Amino acid sequence: MEMNPDSALKPLASVDGEPAFDEAWQAEVLAIADTLVQNGLFSADDWSQALGSALRQAETDGAADDQQTYYQCVLSALEILIARHSEIDRQALDDKRQDWEQAYRSTPHGQPVKLSADS
Repeated sequence: MEMNPDSALKPLASVDGEPAFDEAWQAEVLAIADTLVQNGLFSADDWSQALGSALRQAETDGAADDQQTYYQCVLSALEILIARHSEIDRQALDDKRQDWEQAYRSTPHGQPVKLSADS
């Protein structure tokens, strides 16, 4: 039986009748961070410090104090910690992000986003 990818996020669908996340990737990035802490790639303290630093930088940069900014900071903190605590370097992350951005920009609406074989 094949599971709908969104069904895994159903328990997170709402809090007090309001959506807990605007987009699935927001729940996914938090789940990835939690999994990496649980598996010892970095500590909960490292995660807290990295996220706090990203949020302070966003505030300094004048970013809006909203959910989108928060999750962009979550993503930024996660990328920094992965680069710092794994063999994946920041340039490889940046290159893959560019590949994904190009792929989703060139994908027709409603179609799955796919990276090319050489990405």
